[in-house]
Amino acid sequence: MKRLLIALFTVIPALAFASSGGVHLDAANNDLTDKESLKRGFDSYVNYCLGCHELQYQRYSRTFEDLGIDIEEGTAKYLLNGQKPGEHIKNAMPAEEAAKWFGSAPPDLTLIARLKPGPDYIYTYLRSFYVDEARPFGVNNTVFKDVGMPHVLQTLQGIRTLDDDGHLTPATGGTMTAEEYDAFARDLANFFEYVGEPNKLERESLGYWVIGFLCILFILSYLLKKEYWRDVH
Repeated sequence: MKRLLIALFTVIPALAFASSGGVHLDAANNDLTDKESLKRGFDSYVNYCLGCHELQYQRYSRTFEDLGIDIEEGTAKYLLNGQKPGEHIKNAMPAEEAAKWFGSAPPDLTLIARLKPGPDYIYTYLRSFYVDEARPFGVNNTVFKDVGMPHVLQTLQGIRTLDDDGHLTPATGGTMTAEEYDAFARDLANFFEYVGEPNKLERESLGYWVIGFLCILFILSYLLKKEYWRDVH
């Protein structure tokens, strides 16, 4: 038993380190109740991410309903080429061609916030690109070393480099200030957290009722047990 406990305490920190890759992650401070943030994140995803990255397990109609977007307004704004609101959020990029262009097909992002160490990873990743002429697209990322995608948000954030100590320098030349881009990245991370589990708030709310029910059931069961065992004692 002692050896088993030692093994567990040895393995658990290693697993935690592996999950984050030992990289410092900035707190996104997401708020899934902030529908305006989710709307902005959805809009940013459609404009900057959907061309390469699908959400093949999420439907437009579910997104419109959860984010409070009118179905007619959402259809007119986000659906093209005869798409229907009930369809999944997909693009027209052929996977085989994408693999040739990028080295591998761009991944689906429906569960990205659950596969990676949470939305903090996404938030930090979006803000951690820097110039690296040795890479095919001329950029690298401190969170995802040798990343295989271009920095599609560079016009917004601007250009970052690494200083002599290997730290990221402030961005220059972007159309957004550092604070505006941080808010932009936070909205995207917030949206991806929502997409990863659209019923998260409902599940958490229901969880309190379940715990309350179990507490009441425990009390009733305990009183019933005392009643049954009264004659025995």
